[in-house]
Amino acid sequence: MLIIKNGTVIDTEPAPVVLGVADVRVVDGRIDAVGPALPYAEDAEVIDATGMIVMPGFVDGHRHTWQAGLRAAGGDMTFGDYLERVINGVTHRYRPEDVHAANLAGALECLDAGITTVLDWSHIQLTPDHTDAAVDALLESGVRPVFGYCGTLGTLRGEAARVSGRITTMLAARGPEFIGPEAAERELEVARELGLPVSVHLRNDGLYGERTNYVHGAAFTGEGLKRIADSGGTLSVSPVVETRLGMGAPPIVAAQEAGVAVALGADTVMCGPGDMFGIMRTTAMLPGLSTRDVLRMATIGGARAAGVGDVAGSLGVGKQADLILMRTDLAGLAPVHDPIATIVLAADTRAVDTVLVGGKVVKRGGRLLRDDLPKVLDALAGSARDLAFT
Repeated sequence: MLIIKNGTVIDTEPAPVVLGVADVRVVDGRIDAVGPALPYAEDAEVIDATGMIVMPGFVDGHRHTWQAGLRAAGGDMTFGDYLERVINGVTHRYRPEDVHAANLAGALECLDAGITTVLDWSHIQLTPDHTDAAVDALLESGVRPVFGYCGTLGTLRGEAARVSGRITTMLAARGPEFIGPEAAERELEVARELGLPVSVHLRNDGLYGERTNYVHGAAFTGEGLKRIADSGGTLSVSPVVETRLGMGAPPIVAAQEAGVAVALGADTVMCGPGDMFGIMRTTAMLPGLSTRDVLRMATIGGARAAGVGDVAGSLGVGKQADLILMRTDLAGLAPVHDPIATIVLAADTRAVDTVLVGGKVVKRGGRLLRDDLPKVLDALAGSARDLAFT
């Protein structure tokens, strides 16, 4: 048993709400109870959260983690530049060891910033060894990964059978706009056969099947969003990257009005931030959104988009104890009048004091609990030098 005591607790489902000063009790890695002055066993691990905000970990609903070594290398690129120089360029120079270095460092970056679940949209499956490297790194990191597999369908069948437990799989579909309708239908057939949810980039708002996560969606209309909502679909948006690459404004307000669950994602650190705080602040600038709307997208909205809404994204009893403790005694954060607005508008990574995934502490006192972090970052730097992306 583990108990987090005396924090200012925020839950996010069905909508973000401040519960006040309370405890969160964890048993066997899952949330067992939330409330004031909870009883606990004498041998329980106790974490004192006095003066801190306790809340679900953030969920990144769309991230190309393998691009961690390209950080800020394309800050002034257009979308056309990105397709030419990254997707059709440096991608094909990646070795399995480059994928491992980037996925491990990128996943640790997520944990350091309080992102406990990430939908890793992995379009770097050049060989089975590349796939193994990506999955192995995610598991090694300690994050809760949803592996968005984008590659040959035969390998996907084996990959879906291999992963279990903390990692789950989605089909990161190339979709009809990239591979044509017949090949896209074969993708869907395999996803249905394996019982996998699907995530797809689409420029139009045509339906792509049940349980589909749509990415970006700048051209989606209100009518199309209603169809997506009726089909159980979700939308992942990356406002910073979409703006930087000139992809258009995400239809967040229209999606919410249509009943579509919306997630926030970093997409690529090549031209955007890797933490959820910068993404939330950018999103909060869009007209028609409250800070509570934004925090919902960064937590339970992301979990629903990643297909793990029953596991992560809120403090529901029985869910995995993926939790973050945020300091409020830092310059730029105090005083705290509204904890939710403080997180969305004022906080940053330095405020993330403690992070738990499945009840296991992976960051404490503002530091990741990894002695090998310098080695991980050295491997990433070496990979970036070898790839020689300029």
